[in-house]
Amino acid sequence: MTSQGPSEEELRAAYEAELKRLRVEDVLVQTVVSLLNLGGRKAGLAPGTEDERDPEQLRLAIEGARALMPLVEPVLGAEAAQVREILSQLQMTYAQTRSGQPPAQEGGAPTAEPAQDPSQPEAPGPAQQSGRLWIPGQ
Repeated sequence: MTSQGPSEEELRAAYEAELKRLRVEDVLVQTVVSLLNLGGRKAGLAPGTEDERDPEQLRLAIEGARALMPLVEPVLGAEAAQVREILSQLQMTYAQTRSGQPPAQEGGAPTAEPAQDPSQPEAPGPAQQSGRLWIPGQ
C-alpha cells in the first residue's frame, strides 16, 4: 500500500501558514547572507571553489549586499559588524582581482587586513574558520 502525500489544498494551507509566520526582515537577512556566501564562492575563496571565480558575479553579489545592508543592520544588531567585515573582505578581493593581483587563498581571506572593529575580537569569524556557510545567530 502506498501512502499518499498531502493534497494540493493542504500544501496551499501550509504555504499560507508559512507566509503568515515569515517576516520580511528575515528574508532580507537571509538574502544578504546568501549573497555573501555566493560572493565568496565566486571569488574562489573557499577551498575547492577556485574554478568558480567570476569577477562579474562577485561584483553583483557585493553590490546586492551593499544595497541591502542599511535595511538589515538594525535587524542584525551586534552581528552587523561581522557581516560588514565579510562584505569588506569580498570588496578587497574584488579590488585585487580587478588590479590583477590573485586573491588570497589561505584561510579564505584576502591578503590585506581590513580595518578591525575595536569592539570585535581579532579571531577570524565562523566563515573563515570553517569555510562553510555562515548563518546569523548560529
